[in-house]
Amino acid sequence: MKIAVYGATGNIGTQIVAEALRRGHTVTGISRSGTEVAGVTAVRADLADTATFSTIAGAHDAVVISLGPSRTGEPASLLVDAHRAVVNSAPTSRIFVVGGAGSLVVGDTLLKDTPDFPDAYKPSAKAMTEVLDVYQASSGIDWTVLSPAPMIGPGERTGTFTVGTNSPVGASISQEDFAVAVLDELENPHHRGARFTVAN
Repeated sequence: MKIAVYGATGNIGTQIVAEALRRGHTVTGISRSGTEVAGVTAVRADLADTATFSTIAGAHDAVVISLGPSRTGEPASLLVDAHRAVVNSAPTSRIFVVGGAGSLVVGDTLLKDTPDFPDAYKPSAKAMTEVLDVYQASSGIDWTVLSPAPMIGPGERTGTFTVGTNSPVGASISQEDFAVAVLDELENPHHRGARFTVAN
């Protein structure tokens, strides 16, 4: 497949790129800086540039969007607006979004609204929940959102994990296994037009 990855130089995006290359896919790595990545065609672009997004989407089988809200002070709403523009551009390629854990359902509430959810992560969790809402309200596009377990970080690539839908199925997932789950889904779709989650 031809796969474009927005956020290709980020912590999770880097692992997704590596896993895609490991499996022999052709990868375009997109970042604001246009940083070169070995084995990848590097492109400098921002998700908010819808014209460029449409060009990229039209040239690839799938576009992975691995972006969180800005850490440089920009309003988190800008990311939500960018995703809304993606949906409105009616891409014909598959759109795969790295979502947030805060939108997972625990009991009768969202994880982000539970008492122990860290305050520092609440603005990001709110934005990523709104991103999920944008896709769930969409029609006519081929999308998938993958929410990680509540904890995600560097670890091992075991290739073994539990898959769930809207509620956590474990406490943590390694970035490496998260990337495996992304590529598994791209190669053998089981969650088109839906959100799912994974945990070790």
